[in-house]
Amino acid sequence: MNGKATGKTKASGERTIKLLPHQVVVRPLVTEKGTHRSDRLNQYAFEINPLADKNDVRAAIEALFEVTVVKVRTQNRKGKPRRHRFRDGHTKAWKKAIVTLGAGYRIDFF
Repeated sequence: MNGKATGKTKASGERTIKLLPHQVVVRPLVTEKGTHRSDRLNQYAFEINPLADKNDVRAAIEALFEVTVVKVRTQNRKGKPRRHRFRDGHTKAWKKAIVTLGAGYRIDFF
């Protein structure tokens, strides 16, 4: 590296940006596959801030929904090419988290 800071981490490994719980979770993803996971596996999917890591997601879900999180898996989803009239473009890239809750905990979105 050329010594420039990326804005995400310092040389010591700690982050320069601290996200609050409501900034980490953008929205819950309520899909058919997600409702299947929530019923059978006690897993819930969320769109999250791209700067958030697994520890941020765990802390945010526990603070916002008052549940115990067992496991967090994250995915970086690429944007897809799309056309509108005569212009080519892309949908935005986004980050997804699948959160597994402890036994006896549920999240109700409705």
